[in-house]
Amino acid sequence: MSFPFRDEGPVAFAAPLPEAADLVVIGGGVIGVSTALFAARRGLSVVLLEKGRIAAEQSSRNWGWIRVQGRDLDEIPIALEAQDLWRDLDVTCQGRLGTRTTGVTYLARTDAEMAAFEGWLAEARPLGVSSEMLDRTAMLRHLGYPRAAWQGALHTPTDMVGEPWQAVPELSRLARAEGATIIERCAARGLDRQAGRVSGVITEAGRIRTSAVVLAGGAWSSLFLRRHGVDIPQLSVRSTALATQPLPRVVDTAAVDDRLAFRPRADGGYTLAPSAFAELYLGPDALRHLRHYLPLAVSGEFDVHLRRPQPADWPDAFSTPRHWSGAEQSPFERMRILDPGPNAAKLAKIPQRFGAQYPDLGRIEVQAGWGGMIDVLPDVVPVVDRVRDLPGLTVCTGMCGHGFGAGPGFGRVALDLATSQDPGHDLSRFRIGRFSDGSALRPGPNL
Repeated sequence: MSFPFRDEGPVAFAAPLPEAADLVVIGGGVIGVSTALFAARRGLSVVLLEKGRIAAEQSSRNWGWIRVQGRDLDEIPIALEAQDLWRDLDVTCQGRLGTRTTGVTYLARTDAEMAAFEGWLAEARPLGVSSEMLDRTAMLRHLGYPRAAWQGALHTPTDMVGEPWQAVPELSRLARAEGATIIERCAARGLDRQAGRVSGVITEAGRIRTSAVVLAGGAWSSLFLRRHGVDIPQLSVRSTALATQPLPRVVDTAAVDDRLAFRPRADGGYTLAPSAFAELYLGPDALRHLRHYLPLAVSGEFDVHLRRPQPADWPDAFSTPRHWSGAEQSPFERMRILDPGPNAAKLAKIPQRFGAQYPDLGRIEVQAGWGGMIDVLPDVVPVVDRVRDLPGLTVCTGMCGHGFGAGPGFGRVALDLATSQDPGHDLSRFRIGRFSDGSALRPGPNL
């Protein structure tokens, strides 16, 4: 396995900038690519703009889980739809997305954790999940008899995994083949407006005339929105993960406890990560939005560590401009790919923890380690909504680490919103105004 997006490399998706399009998608991650694919299938002229490379940021750096288990109740219907879409798309792509139904298992050390799993399952079961509780005996058998003190588990046998660094570029090739225009290394600098509505997108290569835009910019979305007077309390935290060299297949499910997440990969190795560990690098937005995150911080449910101010050119660096004109170089051109690097100390510990559970594996060699910036919101659910003050703009961001698995579902929903169609789901939980209309925020489940 190679991790292909550490540098910009050669452009794989290039095309002349068209004068006009029915829809412009900003952001070449899994949600943006899915939106463009489904738009092309509906016969729309659609242009996807990516400032760097397709899937170069979190869409290729995640764990590769396609799960319903543990999700917020309002996300479950979209996550279930996404699983169906992943299966169909993998058939279309002749298996090149690397999706497999392995199940996902949440492991409990304490009675309190088991009770939390049971509480989620009681609420989620009416929504059609296949999840079930496993006692210690069933859990050990399911996981190949690891050496661990887990009491039991929550298991969802129909949950899936995929290979992120393969899947999203492959979906992009499918979207292009079906009529979407995809342009890498072409940053959207801003929106053009007439009579208060979106009338175009200003890019570093020129202007595209359009009346409909979907913003799926991940860690960069809030910076783009703020330039247009739209403020959401989105921050980004660094996560760390690694890929091992091929190892014996001692377990064939994705699983996580309070310290470690692991899943088998198609190349014979495992993807490993510290399960709840995240690092928040300070910046103006982090300070401005602190009040929104205080309830989450004092709850102690998330293992988030404060770090030094963000380095130059990161989205929330103190030196990063918040305002620029369409004729000026934007922050999105100054940093084509946000590659924060991994936490070195965690990289050293993660294989040891996995090896302690499965000592028969012997020495675990690391093939690659990486970091990624996860876009988060203070109630741990995304924003998926039209922007009332900017008619023509739809935002799909703040996926809180859920974006890869649910990406095709949210891409389909974003397309319906952008084209004034019924998305088929209740999206009130994901409205953009919930941070400013006086509503009490209701955090999603920390499972």
